[in-house]
Formats: sequence, C-alpha cells, structure tokens
Amino acid sequence: MSVSPDRVKPLNDRAPREGDFVLYLMQQSQRAQDNDALEYAAAQANRRDLPLVVCFGLTSYPEANLRHYTFMLEGLAETAATLRQRRIQFVLQLGEPSEVALKIGRRAALIVTDRGYLRIQKVWRKKLASAARCPVVDVESDVVVPIEIASDKQEFAARTLRPKLERVFEKYLVRPPKTKLEKGSLGLELGGEEISSALLRRLQLDDSVPAVTSFFRGGTGAAETIFRRFLRAHFRNYREHRNQPQTSDVSHMSKYLHFGQISPVWLALEARKQKNAGAKNVASFIDELLVRRELAMNFCHFNEAYDTYGALPEWARKSLGEHRRDKRAHVYSRAELEAGATYDPYWNAAMREMRVSGYMHNYMRMYWGKKILEWSPSPEEAHATVLAINNKFFLDGRDANSFANVGWLFGLHDRPWPERSVFGKVRYMNAAGLERKCDIRAYVAKVNALSE
Repeated sequence: MSVSPDRVKPLNDRAPREGDFVLYLMQQSQRAQDNDALEYAAAQANRRDLPLVVCFGLTSYPEANLRHYTFMLEGLAETAATLRQRRIQFVLQLGEPSEVALKIGRRAALIVTDRGYLRIQKVWRKKLASAARCPVVDVESDVVVPIEIASDKQEFAARTLRPKLERVFEKYLVRPPKTKLEKGSLGLELGGEEISSALLRRLQLDDSVPAVTSFFRGGTGAAETIFRRFLRAHFRNYREHRNQPQTSDVSHMSKYLHFGQISPVWLALEARKQKNAGAKNVASFIDELLVRRELAMNFCHFNEAYDTYGALPEWARKSLGEHRRDKRAHVYSRAELEAGATYDPYWNAAMREMRVSGYMHNYMRMYWGKKILEWSPSPEEAHATVLAINNKFFLDGRDANSFANVGWLFGLHDRPWPERSVFGKVRYMNAAGLERKCDIRAYVAKVNALSE
C-alpha cells in the first residue's frame, strides 16, 4: 500500500538528478504522523537510497501574533522530536518557506511539499517549483478528498458538494503507510534554529495577544489526548449538543487542523470506531469534518478573493447594499468590540471566551459575527472588522474554514431569508433566539469563570 496517486502532483518538469538527500518542505501539515507528504517523501528517499530531511521556513505570517506562533512552535517541537526518533533531521530556519527550501534544496535530489489553499501558500509553492534545480512534487495531506477530485468549481453550498464527496470519500479514508527509512539524516550539517522561547523573542511578535497554553497546548499529542477525551466523555451527546454553548460536547480539533497538527483522515477513522456513540453522532461529526471543512477549502481554492467582501454572493451584497443606510440602534468601534464593551452580556461573554482562550463555541461564533454586522456603520466595515478580530484572537484564524465561516455570516453558502432592516435578506440572529434555543445564562457563567 502507498500514498494515493490522486494526492500527488508534480509542480515542475525538472529532470531527475543526483543529490545528497530528499527534502520535504513541511508547511501546512505540521506533524510527523499520518502525513501523506512525509510518507511519500520517505518512500522516495528509500527508492533513491538517500536519507530524508524535513525543513520548515519560519516567516512573518500576516496577522499572526504571539498566541499563534507559541501554539505552532509547541507543535513543531514535538514534530521535530518524533522525526528524530525516525532518524529524520528537522531543520527550522528563519525565512520565507520557498526561500528556505531553495537554500537547503541545492543539495536535494527531490523536493516534496504539502498543500494548502490560501494565496500565500500557492505563491510559496509556485516560487519553489520555478526556481528549484530538481523535481518538486506536491502531496495533499490535509483534506480527506483531494480538492480537484471532489469538484472542478466553486460549490454553491454544502448540499451541492456533499453528494460529490460521499461518492468517493471512502476511497481516500486511508491512513498513509509509515515508511521505515533505510538511511538516516541526523548526521548531515544543515544548520537550523533551536525551537525555544528565545526564538519566540527574536521574532519580535505582537505580544498584546498572549499565548493560551493553559487552555490549549499545540502538538499532535495534545490533539490526540483532547480528541480521545471527547470520544470517551462527550461524543454520545455531540449531535444534540453541537449548538448548546453551555456544554463542552465539542471536539476542539479546528485549531489543530488549522496548523496541520492532526490528520482529518485519522479523526474520521477514530470517530467511526465509536460504535457506542450512536450512528447519528458519528454521521454528524463526519459531515462537519468532511463536508463543511472541505467546502471551505473548495471556496478558498476556487475563489482567490476569499478574504474580501467581493467574494460574497451577489444576492447578499445587493441586499445588504440596499439596507446600508438603515438606522443602527447601536454602533461600536473595533476597540469597544475587542474589549467586550457592548450592552449585550451574551455577546460580551463570547468575546471574552475568544480573547481569553483563543476559542469560541461555534454557535456563539455565528451570533458574535451577526451582531457585528448589526452594529457596524456599513456591511463592508462589518466584514473587515469580523475578519480582523477573528484572525487576531482565534487560534484557528487565518484558515480556509475561518474565511468561509466569516463569509457565511454575510450570506456565503446560505440562501436568502425574509427581508429585514440592516440585514436585508441575509440570515439574522438575536438574543431571543439564544434564550429560546440554549441555556445562554449558563454559558455566560461558564465563560465568566475563565481567568484572564
């Protein structure tokens, strides 16, 4: 058994050449387990009778701050240690990923990279492929069904993508084989940075948003521990409580998926083992992991403007535009919103959860974003504000899933609803709905107990 060829894509047409090692540029899939790109690279190294080296380019990522980098480096430290056990050298260098890979890759026979769907990730891969002296191969490791296999266009909604995924996903729900390296690379002199608190200080990051290690520690081990606890203690209530923010019946995997610290294939397979959880809970979780998440990947891949107001559906922009001059009962600045200084105690609690822990219950995320639309001078300003705060505080901000979720607040992947003030035909949410559908006061109490 080998990595599915549908996951493998040559990025240039360079002729094979001699080299000292095979190089894997790790960026999106930041893990040493269940990583198709890593295992493909390992198999190619054995085929060439060469060692395997893994490199990572640590660069200034737009909008990322101390919170995000701490979580990421916690995960990379674990990944480096796990790779070392397999005699694979992990080399972290400061610089743009493509430049780091090109520098180290001067001695490589082959460069393998994993795949992400954001513009900056595509730019890195394109630069690497065009300038490398050896073949460069891209291996999809972070979705269940490779994007172009699922669809060749931007999908309208979950209901249009779901049947396409359901026809093929069983074929791709396979863990990659773990390859034993015939040659180790630990003795190669390649330089690199030690992953430490000193490195974090050198990066001169925005430290106004502190790390949240006490709530969520980065890394595959932490992800597996949290997920197994979810399966054991919470999964049986998942479908019923998914929209009940006062409960804790959620997986918390979005942040780990964002940094590629856990495999979606592994999550799906582990969930399907839970026969006692009930078929409805398993189906609901798989739908979120497979359909909703990969709909977001589809959106970002086929719509280059995924993080702009212009990426919203035409009907939504038209309707919101028709109501841009409607009177707002309240208007808040971004600073007031970030401080949670509104009249709404439910909204303030949600903002506190985000600010303190880097997480917000998904049902509250919807309410949180809808109210910013209601409280902003224009829909365009609302979209920019939601995106900025989302990317600043959430551990899983700046993610395809995040961009699609923000878009949904403004009509993306949704349908027109009865028209009303400010929102036009875009879906509306209010406090009365929270009070009717969940124990919102218990949620507020839960959040208020968090220490800041």
